[in-house]
Amino acid sequence: MADGPQELHDPERAKDTLLRGDWLQEARSEQAGSLRAAISNAMVGLKKEYYGKGPVKAKTYINDNVIFCVLQGGLTRNEETLIAAGEEKLVRQFRLRFQEAMGAPTSKAVEELTGRSVLAYNSQIVFHPDHSFEIFVLDGPPIERGGPAHDDRN
Repeated sequence: MADGPQELHDPERAKDTLLRGDWLQEARSEQAGSLRAAISNAMVGLKKEYYGKGPVKAKTYINDNVIFCVLQGGLTRNEETLIAAGEEKLVRQFRLRFQEAMGAPTSKAVEELTGRSVLAYNSQIVFHPDHSFEIFVLDGPPIERGGPAHDDRN
């Protein structure tokens, strides 16, 4: 687990947490080595490290300067219980508020991966089916860094 709430006050340190490991070990995603997979990995890492449970599937789309990451699954047991009790609004409010708190490290991770500045970041969640969406607007298309690590033709 992360070092705790103190880590959030240091977005650079929290960003390093999102980029440090292979978070996709138990999730289905794009082919390893692509920029899209690296972004999916960071977003799955965000959920696993800070929520304690991560998505089972992740897919990232890049269109010019817009990044759209779709994550499936990953609700915690208490969130599932609240949803079953009709408290979708409460779970959504908590998730969105938490994503606001994680905005700086999440944006920094995407900036490091793409070589661009994040101009805007938004997060959303729906429950039937369980999907969350991470959306980033960059100051330009991701910078090509060469080699297969950033081959995003698919």
